[in-house]
Amino acid sequence: MSLVIYGHPFSSYTQKVLIALYENNTQFEFRCVGDPNEAKHTTDWLSRWSLRKFPVLVDGNRNIAETSIIIEYLQLTHAGPLRLLPEEPMAALDVRFLDRFFDLHVMNMMQLAVNGALTGDPVKRQEGLTLATEKLELAYAWLEEHLTGKTWAAGADFTLADCAAAPSLFYADWTYQIPEKYPVLSAYRARLLARPSVARAVDEARPFRAYFPLGAPDRD
Repeated sequence: MSLVIYGHPFSSYTQKVLIALYENNTQFEFRCVGDPNEAKHTTDWLSRWSLRKFPVLVDGNRNIAETSIIIEYLQLTHAGPLRLLPEEPMAALDVRFLDRFFDLHVMNMMQLAVNGALTGDPVKRQEGLTLATEKLELAYAWLEEHLTGKTWAAGADFTLADCAAAPSLFYADWTYQIPEKYPVLSAYRARLLARPSVARAVDEARPFRAYFPLGAPDRD
């Protein structure tokens, strides 16, 4: 049985795993959760992960959840030419930290605004956007300093951290556009979007942009 991914193309966390798969040209079958024409995919996904989160990777009889764990699992069991987690322990720790930073302090902060908008309540929408903007401003400021002199998040090599950074910064910039005072961060986001694996994930999600509850900007 080939690898199977349950997820949705517009999901930031699904994109994180897809980028890792595309980087190493790993063969897999994608099963879209929520596709009305393939309801069995949603039913099967729910039977495999009761917490109702995607993506989920299926490898034979094994179900793997949580994006960072999925990507580490792929490196252990389906390694490709590009190592997404360094072999040296301290370098790997730095990459894991940055992966957590992008997920927790960028992606999840952006989600505050999305969740507020999804309520349909104008007050909660504004509260979510205000809080997300405050938190993202802190993250942007830290990243501007951290990324100075680096090509990718952890240095010269594209890693797990960049797989997390790409969808995080893609949607965060839609929520609170990176200010001009952060040119290093803006340039890093542009490099990510130019990366073939990231560009592919973005293009595959393009038909679903109307789903973005804050309104997708006419760019990217």
